[in-house]
Amino acid sequence: MRLETPYEMASEAAKRFRTIRKSKKITIKALSEQCGVPYSTIRRFESSGEISFLSLVKMASAIGEDEQITRLFADRIPASIEEVIRGNRR
Repeated sequence: MRLETPYEMASEAAKRFRTIRKSKKITIKALSEQCGVPYSTIRRFESSGEISFLSLVKMASAIGEDEQITRLFADRIPASIEEVIRGNRR
């Protein structure tokens, strides 16, 4: 599935987050208390995808998904030798 708009990407991330939270049997109330992000902010994120990045980091950490955040903008492995060559010319 290719998501085209920022809204679609945010909405899909929120859906995935909610699924992970529920699979770990963590309520929104418990998550809010654990990470310090207001209950209403978590509800808004899960329904609309809208949230500050810092709140998202706090929430991801609280549900044990730190690695997802740290990999977000990690260096990526070149797909081809051409990409390696192009990268060295910059």
